[in-house]
Amino acid sequence: MGFGWVSLTTDYGLSDGFVAACHGVIARLAPQVRVIDVTHLVPPTDVRHGAAVLAQTVPYLPAGVHVAVVDPGVGTSRRGIALEAPGGLLVGPDNGLLVPAAEALGGVRAAVELTNPRWLAPEVSRTFHGRDVFAPVAARLATGAALAEAGPALDPAGLVRLPEPVLEVTPTGFTAEVLTVDHFGNVQLAAPPSVLADRPATLRVGGHEAVHGRTFGDAPPGQLVIYVDSADRVAVAVNGGRAADRLGVRPGDPVPVRHPG
Repeated sequence: MGFGWVSLTTDYGLSDGFVAACHGVIARLAPQVRVIDVTHLVPPTDVRHGAAVLAQTVPYLPAGVHVAVVDPGVGTSRRGIALEAPGGLLVGPDNGLLVPAAEALGGVRAAVELTNPRWLAPEVSRTFHGRDVFAPVAARLATGAALAEAGPALDPAGLVRLPEPVLEVTPTGFTAEVLTVDHFGNVQLAAPPSVLADRPATLRVGGHEAVHGRTFGDAPPGQLVIYVDSADRVAVAVNGGRAADRLGVRPGDPVPVRHPG
């Protein structure tokens, strides 16, 4: 019967025809399948950012086939893969992009390498696997084709995984890596809510005073607030401003959070 849904997450941008080509391939092979565009504005080649966005989004999507393409190794020896999780299927490069989302959907139950030529475009571009490999595979899976037909099984233990982000916790604070910076300039840290438990009402974040609050309005206009965001991660915002600019950070940077004094 298939899933009937495909989602797309890429760093393709919106000024070229790359996204439309992927939509077109899916529509030609599976016209009954509906497509959800998660985002196509992942910073170019930023696999960690793409992985974080995908993992935080897929639990809220319909069960389906989730295609992600942030693929600086396209055309090299890196593998194209599809993963099965209890909550859906994931298709994309074996560069760490898919595994966090698979874990968010219940963990990797099976994995295959995408080598069946009958499932791919007649001619596969070395630089556009989104169109020629991942989109046609997703279309077939979404309409009920068996995962095993896409290619040989892989040991999930051998999949590429991203390095664990920096998180160091002490009694008087913690240091956490920036996972993402969103459209509003809010800074999401690689830290769970537990690291904020029992912290003081004000904290020093990257050398700046911040209110330890629950939402943006807990800080005066123009001031920093540190809180737990909608993805259940510690984050930093400015009420009416951009925390990333205030702190001068970007994804991958460590941010120290300390008790005052």
